[in-house]
Amino acid sequence: MNELPPSLRANPRLDTWLRVDRSGIVEVRSGKVELGQGVLTALAQIVAEELDIDVGRIRMVAADTTRSPNEGYTAASVSVQQSGAALRAASAEARGIYLERAATCLDVDVAVLRVTDGVIVTPDQRHTSYWELADDALLARDATGAFGAKSPEEYTVVGTAVPRIDLPSLVSGSPRFIHDLAMPGMLYGRIVRPPSRGATLTGYDVEDFSHETGIVAVVRDGNFLAVIADCEETAVSAAERLRQHSSWDERATLPDDNDLPAFLTTTEASETVLAEVKGIQSAAPAHTHEAQFHRPYLAHAAMGPSCAVARYTAGAAPQLDVWTHSQGVFVLRQELARAFDMNEDDVVVRHVNGPGCYGHNGADDAAMDAVMLARAVPGRPVQVVWSRADELTWAPLSPAAVVRIAADLDAGGDVVAWRHEIWGSSHNTRPGFTPGIALLAASHRDGGQEITASPEGPQLLAHGGTAGRNSVPGYAFPQYRVTNHELTTMPIRTSAMRALGAFVNVFAIESFMDELAERADRDPIEYRLRQLADPRGREVIETAARQFGWAEWTPTESFGRGIGYAQYKNSSAYCAVIAEVEAVTEVRVRRLVIAVDAGLVVNPDGAINQIEGGAIQATSWTVKERVRFNDVSVTSDTWESYPILRFTEVPQVDVVLVPGNANPSLGVGETAQGPTVAAIANAVYDALGVRVRTLPLTQDQIVAAMPD
Repeated sequence: MNELPPSLRANPRLDTWLRVDRSGIVEVRSGKVELGQGVLTALAQIVAEELDIDVGRIRMVAADTTRSPNEGYTAASVSVQQSGAALRAASAEARGIYLERAATCLDVDVAVLRVTDGVIVTPDQRHTSYWELADDALLARDATGAFGAKSPEEYTVVGTAVPRIDLPSLVSGSPRFIHDLAMPGMLYGRIVRPPSRGATLTGYDVEDFSHETGIVAVVRDGNFLAVIADCEETAVSAAERLRQHSSWDERATLPDDNDLPAFLTTTEASETVLAEVKGIQSAAPAHTHEAQFHRPYLAHAAMGPSCAVARYTAGAAPQLDVWTHSQGVFVLRQELARAFDMNEDDVVVRHVNGPGCYGHNGADDAAMDAVMLARAVPGRPVQVVWSRADELTWAPLSPAAVVRIAADLDAGGDVVAWRHEIWGSSHNTRPGFTPGIALLAASHRDGGQEITASPEGPQLLAHGGTAGRNSVPGYAFPQYRVTNHELTTMPIRTSAMRALGAFVNVFAIESFMDELAERADRDPIEYRLRQLADPRGREVIETAARQFGWAEWTPTESFGRGIGYAQYKNSSAYCAVIAEVEAVTEVRVRRLVIAVDAGLVVNPDGAINQIEGGAIQATSWTVKERVRFNDVSVTSDTWESYPILRFTEVPQVDVVLVPGNANPSLGVGETAQGPTVAAIANAVYDALGVRVRTLPLTQDQIVAAMPD
């Protein structure tokens, strides 16, 4: 017997994962959802490999709480590791079950049967197929682990660049996004957000337009205010007029945008030691070096705004149906049931493709908005689309943070003791992880509770951590201590965004490593390799250096090169990035060379796309992005006030996938973010001789970092 993977052990029914159809297809269900990362293509490849069928026969079914396995959130770059492992085992068992049935029908030993694209053949060429034998009862059982999966040496589909299965509809422009969803009798809602954090609704006047054709209802619950109309244009204009005719009490709640480090390091916080190793220090250190690094709040800044559709059916046992691009349909179902005191079984949540997602964005909040409005018009589906300003100012932000590092060094400049401290807000206020109901509208309702977070403890670090992600140095330092200072109160709601704390922690660690290499008058790559014991980490650094031409690179005025390295979460994919930048009036990232060891790569093309995308997004964070605010609310609510990297500014990106050497698959979607920011920052120092420890690396920050 083979041990079942955790996701399959939690959802053991085989027919939850797979269904063989007589038409010649296999329906595949995963609890993970497609967020633009190509994960469903990789999962389809895994199933096709184990069943010996063409990928074209796979139909990936969108996550749905009525029929999909509950795999929690699609997050943390673990979809292939978790869902892929479960589907591999489930498919291997389904193949074994169908072969046993075929052996009985064909009166042969199961060992002599071969499968080619679903056709099961005997040595004397008699045959049947999955499709002829298709019977839902065959998979109406729990997985046992009695059938082993293929070995990697047998793979013909896994490891190949299969085209994304969702590309045809994307290229053709076929309706496939939640914004395209059209249902009979649909109504349209728009939310009138409070003008600032802490604002209280004192009144509103709808007399001058409530009689107009097309306005169905105005909904108010505490500080939640919205309008429902029979067409989208009417909803938009009515919401704007309602905004103009509402009154609010406002108060200052936010810190000084221009002095965030002082606020973060002095405000009340909960201190926790996340990790510590106490080695034996044979002698007093020869030197000690310290530095402080800072990053601002960041927005998800998705190209498309959040959207949801909900329908509420009243009655003795009310029913609720929700269509959403949430990352966790089962968790959202649980939280909506809590919010409206309903039975979970009476709430159905279905995933529909939405705008690209990089963590906890506004998807779940939009679903709550839609339900609030649907309850006002029972039986009618209501669509809610957020505005651009809503998306940039009210979706959870990635938290600002300060990191201080101090290192004791021996006479040769190597680290003998390392101290890493973090200050900032929580990286996880996702629904289901907080004491209250972590949905925006729930906090605005009459009697609603402010969204809070549970403190991060050392136990989370074993699963990757949040603020502490990648804070434990990946180098062989004999002593280290990591301490987190989590703000007791969040001035602005923050939560998970791609790479979580790894972005600032790797920025700080790898910038600091360059500073230490310079103090020791040693090459940055040689300095790292000397203190890096993990052979897989050493290989990605050496591979990136060769691909970039580190040894042959010739310094040029205003140009610089820099390296950043990390193993994501200290347990996932290994990544080294070397950046080449030009710094004249602004920082322009010209080239990124990235080496990644992700173990067994299911789809090389998909993995490269994910690594490239992550590196480009990290480049944007590094040189441009910063949430701005005054004392009451976020002010960067347009693309002009929250600029992102433009197509003309995208660097050349070269990705090398290091051979997996039969190691298990490791997620790649978030592996490049930390190393990329560090590589760019180190390259800027190489170009200008100015160490900028505050992001983004704009002209103002560079000038501020120059010595007096």
